[in-house]
Amino acid sequence: MLSKLIRRLLLFVVIPGSMAVGIIGFGDRRYYAVALIIAISVCLIYMLSFEEKKISTRRIVLLSIMIALCTLGRFLFLPIPGFKPVTAIVVLTGFYFGSEAGLVTGAMAALVSNVVFGQGPWTPFQMIAWGLIGFIAGGKLLHGVLQTKTGLAIYGILSGVAYSLIMDVWSTLALDGSFVLGRFLLKVGTSLPFMVIYAVSNVVFLLLLRKPMGEKLARIKRIYNI
Repeated sequence: MLSKLIRRLLLFVVIPGSMAVGIIGFGDRRYYAVALIIAISVCLIYMLSFEEKKISTRRIVLLSIMIALCTLGRFLFLPIPGFKPVTAIVVLTGFYFGSEAGLVTGAMAALVSNVVFGQGPWTPFQMIAWGLIGFIAGGKLLHGVLQTKTGLAIYGILSGVAYSLIMDVWSTLALDGSFVLGRFLLKVGTSLPFMVIYAVSNVVFLLLLRKPMGEKLARIKRIYNI
């Protein structure tokens, strides 16, 4: 019961609170501290979701591999802006290994891959966006839906829209640290082509990776009881 309370506090209080503090300090380099707080929080959420005796090296290695695959995917598709397999890998991780695993993979994939692609005030927003997408994908409510191609495709589209909107929030705040609805809507309008690319790439990669990667993840889950 205590671990559940702590997890909820981390997810709904600590992470949003650190984002709010980061927004106030947008003019400097406080995003490093915010990204670190989010990274520590999501890792704690994952660890607290299991009894201590169940936390194994296998779990850590598996998530490390999924994060590495996300980073590699961003690098391989660098020439095509917005067209990346990251969301698909995060969604499949969450679906097969649970919400907490999806949250960690999404958030840490953004932080780790940005070592290559460049850290900035956008990093915490990417961590939140991919983390939430992975977290929701692992929920029991969507388990049946994501087992079908149609459900997976729809979730891919919605994930692309959600990611784009969250990043538009950052773009709006980045100007002067204040959120203006009119400015946000203007940002959404100008980013529509990228939103479409995000959505299409998610659907493409989810449908392509659904069987080969899904079968391997299901096998690992079954054999190693992860």
